[in-house]
Amino acid sequence: MTHESTFSTALLAVACDASKPQAIALAEVLAHRLHVPLSSPDTHNYPLLLIVTDTRIEVRQTDSTSGPVYCEFISGPFGYRKASSLRHELLARAIGFKDVPLNVIDATAGLGRDAMVLALLGCRVTAIEFHPIVFELLEDGLRRVRLDPDMARRIEGRLHLVSGDAVDRLAALPRDTPPDAVYLDPMFPARTNSSLSKKEMVLLRRLLGESTDADALRLLGAALATGCRRVVMKRPKHAPQLTIPGSPPPSLHLEGRAARFDVYFPAGAVQE
Repeated sequence: MTHESTFSTALLAVACDASKPQAIALAEVLAHRLHVPLSSPDTHNYPLLLIVTDTRIEVRQTDSTSGPVYCEFISGPFGYRKASSLRHELLARAIGFKDVPLNVIDATAGLGRDAMVLALLGCRVTAIEFHPIVFELLEDGLRRVRLDPDMARRIEGRLHLVSGDAVDRLAALPRDTPPDAVYLDPMFPARTNSSLSKKEMVLLRRLLGESTDADALRLLGAALATGCRRVVMKRPKHAPQLTIPGSPPPSLHLEGRAARFDVYFPAGAVQE
């Protein structure tokens, strides 16, 4: 899937709401790279605007009164994790983290919060995001987190962003050096397990559409085929588990308040 085919040019334009010359130049670069128009931040001709400000890149929904959506790791809902111990989080248990750095692929990066948690744990994370607008937000969030000396030190060399289709990326991995774990968090129509705010969920669904179990199974099959030691699928707590014919079903389930992590061991042996 090419970036150009993932959204309609009638849906979105790039705009600059800044005074710094570098921000104005970046808006022009983004419009060219994404093959979308460059417009005014006050326009209502497009339902979505990718806005370059003097401090960040954000998406505004011009047909909504909700605020902008952007990637943020320093403050806001994610900020408390900077000073928190993350080793007891359910995600850490699900990927098998035991104070030893793991090589993890987050195949559904989104706004990057799970990938950042894994990187702060000390894991080496490759975060894959197929949608070009979400990828721009994610890349900008990572750029800004590196301006914080402590956070920059903690994640140095640990979080690598990759754009493209996750199934294709997983299929291209060298079979002699598989990752320790592949993490999957697809977006489902009735998803209630997300830490995202309502406006973030609305925006992501406008950009990405609704995911189905068929989409999740496609990802699951590609993840299991990598030869990794475990695959972790995040699901709404009461959703049915997913299985691939000929492959073992998940043999470990970790339940939180609203979400569940289903853990698959492709080799068949539970390593918990």
